[in-house]
Amino acid sequence: MVPQIQTKVVIIGAGLTGLVTAHYLLKRGISVKIIEKNNRPGGVIQTVKEGGFTMEAGPNTGVVSQPEIMELFDDLCGDCAIEIANPEAKKRLIWKNGKWHPLPSGLIQAIKTPLFSFGDKISILGEPFRKKGTNPDETIADLVLRRMGRSYLNYAVDPFISGIYAGDPTRLVTRFALPKLYQLEQKYGSFIGGAMKKGSEPKDERTKRATKEVFSAKGGLQNLIKALVKSIGEENILLNCSRVVVSPDHGFYDIDFLKNGNPVRLTSDKVISTTGGKEVEALFPFVDQQQLAAIGQLEYAKIVQVALGYQEWKGIDINAFGGLIPSKENRKILGVLFPSSFFTERAPKGGALLSVFLGGIKNGDYYSYTDTEIQSLVEEEIGEMLQIKGIKADIIRIFRYQYAIPQYYKSTEQRLQAIDYIRNNYPGLILAGNISDGIGMGDRIRQGRNIADSIIKE
Repeated sequence: MVPQIQTKVVIIGAGLTGLVTAHYLLKRGISVKIIEKNNRPGGVIQTVKEGGFTMEAGPNTGVVSQPEIMELFDDLCGDCAIEIANPEAKKRLIWKNGKWHPLPSGLIQAIKTPLFSFGDKISILGEPFRKKGTNPDETIADLVLRRMGRSYLNYAVDPFISGIYAGDPTRLVTRFALPKLYQLEQKYGSFIGGAMKKGSEPKDERTKRATKEVFSAKGGLQNLIKALVKSIGEENILLNCSRVVVSPDHGFYDIDFLKNGNPVRLTSDKVISTTGGKEVEALFPFVDQQQLAAIGQLEYAKIVQVALGYQEWKGIDINAFGGLIPSKENRKILGVLFPSSFFTERAPKGGALLSVFLGGIKNGDYYSYTDTEIQSLVEEEIGEMLQIKGIKADIIRIFRYQYAIPQYYKSTEQRLQAIDYIRNNYPGLILAGNISDGIGMGDRIRQGRNIADSIIKE
């Protein structure tokens, strides 16, 4: 006899989107069950503690880009606390011609920096007066070349895109990948003028909570996941689930799957999928396959993250957020973060914790390197760039993600249309997760909150 469980909402995927959605639904008394294929909740968020180091196996930081982030931590107060990055270590470094240079944060720095050409520094004065673009599918690279110049693309935007998307600015479409930047030009006519006008607009108290500061959770992001799980209740999260198939049943949905190899059926009014684009086709065999194919074609960047822990730091001063490597410099890594510089208790006193990233859209082959090859490559790059050549890390941990970061190309339009089509034509079925609405932790929190709010209103 197959166990059958009735619930109001079923969420497929216990990543951040699924957990946040469940948290808010359960607060309002709406029954929820989450199905997760892995043996733990949290998706790519995982904190590893070892030898006095607190390492993130997945994302290291988020940005307080939405008030929903602060509101979630308010909700979880007592079980989890937000940690804002140390403002004294907010400097971002860019590698050029064998040296680190701080990314300018003001007019004087912008004039003096060797990152940008003299011609582009002069040309930028005319940026507020340039016509706004008319191509809705303009790439980030084309937009920056048109408004700012090639050196800004090469030594500011390209490394920034490597750090956020591990992507290629010549392929990412601005209105999907960087919608706020796109709106600055479209609404205000320029980046510089738009930023000034937007900054002077009055904000209500809730909007002010979106401070744009970098955040984590005290003790590591795993504590955010633990707090959400406690709020939801472990009994509402079904782990080790496989072969999940959803089918309609007279106004309801049956969700059949194996839990630890044993068949289970859930029946619900609504199904929320938070899985990646590569998984949706197998989940919903009854849905128009053309629409699912538009979602399934989403491309992901492969990422390798290497955590390096040093009990005693002997390299250059790393009182900064981290360093990014422009593609033009032809290095083997995308960049390096210095978590112990901007978060507390990430390394022993006098030591340092680094998070090094490699791979991405342009260098996906690194994902297939052996651990020995990865370690050798990273030690060589970091040894030279941070002046610790020959000094071995006390702890090295390698984390790989085949489907790390979705790439919002021109095909995003078709994917978003397919998501809307499915929601409109299959009542109660919602496709969410990083297939839409952004890739950051703030985006996931906001999306989960919005989905829950829409269900509560219904």
